Amino acid sequence: MIRKVPDIQLIRFLKTMALVSGLFAIFICFLIIITYFQLQRVDPLNTPVLKAMQEQLVRHPGDMALRQQIRELDLLARKSFFTSRSQIRAGGYILIISLLLLVISLKWQELIRADIPLIPSGEEGNFWKGRMVSRKWIAAAGIVFVGFALFLAYLTHKIIGEQQVMSTPAAAVAGAGRAAVPGPASAAPGTVRADSAARPPETVTGQTGVKEETYPTVQEIRANYPGFRGPGCNGTDYHRNIPVSWNGASGKNILWKTEIPLPGYNSPVIWGDRVFLSGASENVREVYSLDIKSGKILWKTDVSKLLKNTGEPPKVTVETGLAAPTMTTDGHRVYAIFANGDLAALDFDGKPAWSKNLGLPKNHYGHSSSLIMFRDLLIIQFDQTGGAKIMALSGKSGEKAWEVQRDVKVSWSSPVIVNTGSRYELLLAAEPYVTSYDPETGKELWKLDCISGEVGPSVTYASGMVFSINEYSKLAAIRLGSPPSQAWEDNDYLSDVPSPAASGPNLFVVTSYGTVVCYDAATGKKNWVHEMGNSVYSSPVISEGRLYVMDKKGIMHIFKADKSLSVIGEPALGEGSVCTPAFSDGRILIRGNKNLYCIGK
Repeated sequence: MIRKVPDIQLIRFLKTMALVSGLFAIFICFLIIITYFQLQRVDPLNTPVLKAMQEQLVRHPGDMALRQQIRELDLLARKSFFTSRSQIRAGGYILIISLLLLVISLKWQELIRADIPLIPSGEEGNFWKGRMVSRKWIAAAGIVFVGFALFLAYLTHKIIGEQQVMSTPAAAVAGAGRAAVPGPASAAPGTVRADSAARPPETVTGQTGVKEETYPTVQEIRANYPGFRGPGCNGTDYHRNIPVSWNGASGKNILWKTEIPLPGYNSPVIWGDRVFLSGASENVREVYSLDIKSGKILWKTDVSKLLKNTGEPPKVTVETGLAAPTMTTDGHRVYAIFANGDLAALDFDGKPAWSKNLGLPKNHYGHSSSLIMFRDLLIIQFDQTGGAKIMALSGKSGEKAWEVQRDVKVSWSSPVIVNTGSRYELLLAAEPYVTSYDPETGKELWKLDCISGEVGPSVTYASGMVFSINEYSKLAAIRLGSPPSQAWEDNDYLSDVPSPAASGPNLFVVTSYGTVVCYDAATGKKNWVHEMGNSVYSSPVISEGRLYVMDKKGIMHIFKADKSLSVIGEPALGEGSVCTPAFSDGRILIRGNKNLYCIGK
């Protein structure tokens, strides 16, 4: 006999909900799995059609219609790629909700169900045993299938790291295009003493008889190269007799090249006759010092041995790596930070001064923001998911001087320090703001809502204007004042990795797909546009009135930094490179994929 069901309508509803939820969950699983494996085969920048169009553009650089078609196709491919990625992640959440509804409806039925099937006499054991076995197999298969789909949804945010194109740079090569340079560099020009490049900042004796360090002067900073993109991370160099011709294959003007033991996308740092850079693998994080005259590695220090139990290495992209941030120096010590948050200060003999771990950065490309010095303060931009901040540590002791929480999204750009005439400003870019701080105290000076997306490029400054840029956002020109305001914007040529550079009336933008654009800095008018033919991850630097741009194949494109297009030369390194060059009097130092090159006469 079957007992009377007290609420047959509710049970029917729950059965229907369970059936619909189950079928819908299976459908979502199929979509997630299919889309995931499609994404693994997709490279938006290397489709046959796009490659053919790019080759055609190299043969016909003046074809504006073809150039526009390439930009539109590139944009559509990228949007499709990242839309699919978002759909997988959303599908994962929908799948979880469907499973919850399925479990709730089944459990509810079990609690209120009143009907018990009448089993023929003598068959009770076989009936229940068969039913139990069937349910176990169905449940096991369902768990494996659903678990696999959820696992793929979880991994989706890492797919981007395996592609050769990214939405930002934080994507591409974060460290190459984003590293920042230390120093109060944009002060009024001063006379550089002939011996200032070879000597460290002075150490003076105070009233107590204890020797006190002094931070480097503007002249000393400009005579050296204490970080990426020149003084203040502003894309301007002040050295002389910079070469414009070399050939890596034949050895022409190659003074030396040295293989670096571990990979890294950071740029060289120069002080006096020392060159510093870092490299890392999953288990080892090293800092190197080389002699600038011979290229000999003078010492290497394993930072990973200074900090025990810092946890598992972060999952980073192959293009960002584990040593993307460029180091910095104050002439007394060198400072290095790695993708896992390890931070170390070493003296010029490679001996540790202090070290600490800032915590594993929470971002899906790996930490790439480089270090910068202001006087005796080491400044670190630590914009990560759920806890963005900017902090300053004592260069001598590592003690925290100040820290400011930031209401911004994750970014990979690096800080810039400039003298705007009346004060020094620390400039940062991260969605949605370009923000200015007092580098001595961390006090916010101003901010402007003008940038979006996962920001990789740093800002640049010239003649009272700040310029920010990001792909799928805009190029924004900010005129400083009380308060600062946006002077103009442009959406035609945007960068996801290389930072812009400016000099006087001219602003130079380099896109990752290989276009150089010169703008009138005051009005936004395009003075000229040049297609280089190869993609670019390094950032441009202006030196001796020339614009130096290194492409990924190792070809340096040298232009006259003027409103009229003039190509000076295109010397080849003979090795691929994604790192921005460093400059010294009569020399250029370029980090290739394996070797560090010194170029001069």
